[in-house]
Amino acid sequence: MLSLQKYISSPFNFNVKQFNNTQWWLGILFVTLLAFIAITLSNVPIVQSMKLGTLTLGIVIGLVVGNSIFSYIATHTEEGVDYAKSVILKLGITLFGFRITFDQISNVGWQGLAVDIVMLSMTFLLAIQLGKRVFNLDLQTTILIGAGSSICGAAAILATESVIKSQPYKTSVAVATVVVFGTLSMFLYPFMFEYMSLNEHEYGIFVGSTIHEVAQVVAAANAISETATDSAVIEKMLRVMLLVPFLFFLSIWLNKNKTNRHESHIDFPWFALFFILASGVHSTSWLSYEVSQNIAWLDNILLTIAMVALGLRTHISSIRNAGFKPLVLAFCLFLFLCFGGYAINFGFTKLF
Repeated sequence: MLSLQKYISSPFNFNVKQFNNTQWWLGILFVTLLAFIAITLSNVPIVQSMKLGTLTLGIVIGLVVGNSIFSYIATHTEEGVDYAKSVILKLGITLFGFRITFDQISNVGWQGLAVDIVMLSMTFLLAIQLGKRVFNLDLQTTILIGAGSSICGAAAILATESVIKSQPYKTSVAVATVVVFGTLSMFLYPFMFEYMSLNEHEYGIFVGSTIHEVAQVVAAANAISETATDSAVIEKMLRVMLLVPFLFFLSIWLNKNKTNRHESHIDFPWFALFFILASGVHSTSWLSYEVSQNIAWLDNILLTIAMVALGLRTHISSIRNAGFKPLVLAFCLFLFLCFGGYAINFGFTKLF
C-alpha cells in the first residue's frame, strides 16, 4: 500500500531534531525579540493614531533589519527564521479561527454571506485576469495580491503563500499593497457614507465585505457608529472564514494546472482545516472569554513573528525590481472593491 505522505504534505512539517539545533533556537529568539519590539511600538499613542497594526510593524521592522544587520548573523539564525516564516505562520493562521464563531454567519443573514462570496470571487477572478492579460505579472504575485484584496489582507496573503510557496519578496509586495489601499479605504469610506444611501447597518456590511484588514474595517466603521461597527466586524469575520474554502479550491486548481503531471505531492492546506475546526470549538462556547482572549493574544504574537521573519528574508532590491505593476493591479482591485463593491451591496440591499 502506498503511503499517503507521498501524496499529501504534513500539516506543520514538524521535526523534533530542530530543538537540538543552535541555529534554530537563535533564529527563533531573534524573530521573537523583534516581534515584541513591534508589539510594544503598536501601543505607542502616535503609532496607534496612524492605525498601524502589529503585523504591519512586524514586516517593516523585519525589512529594516533584514536589509541592514541581518546579513552578519544570517548563518547563525536562518533555520529559526525560516521555521518562523513557515511553521509558526501556519500555527498562527490556525489559532486565528478562535476569533470567529459560526453564529456570526446567522447574524448577518444569507445576504451577508452572498455578498462576501460574490465579492471574493469577482475580486480574485479580476485579479487573475488583469495580472495575466493586462500587466503580465507572474502568477504567484497575482494570486497573492488577489488573495489579500479579496479576503483579509496580510493574513490571507500569508496563508496563501504557504500554499503556493512563493518567494518572500512577492509576499512583501502583496502585503505592501494591502497597507497602502486598505489604509486609503479606511479614510475614504467614512467620507463617502453620506452619499451612499445606505443605513448604518448596510454601511457596515459594505465596509466588512470590501476593506482589506480587520483593523481597517473597524476604523472605517467606528467613524460612523457602533451599529456600523458591529455589522462590519461580523461581515468581515464571515469573509475571513471563506479563506478556508478559498485555499482548498486554490490548491486543487494549482495542482490541476501543474506542468509536471508526474508530480504526486499535493500541498493541501491542513492548517486551513484546523482553522475551521478552531472556529467550531469557539462556536460551542466551551472556552471562557478569558481563554479566548489569551488565545487571540498568543495568535497576534505568532503572526507578528511570522511577519518579522518574512521581512528578514525580503531584500529591498527584489521589491524594487518588481516595479509598479503590482501596485497598479492592487489599485485596480481597490477601485473595484470601492465602487463595484458598493454597487453589489446596494443591489443586494434593494433587491432582497
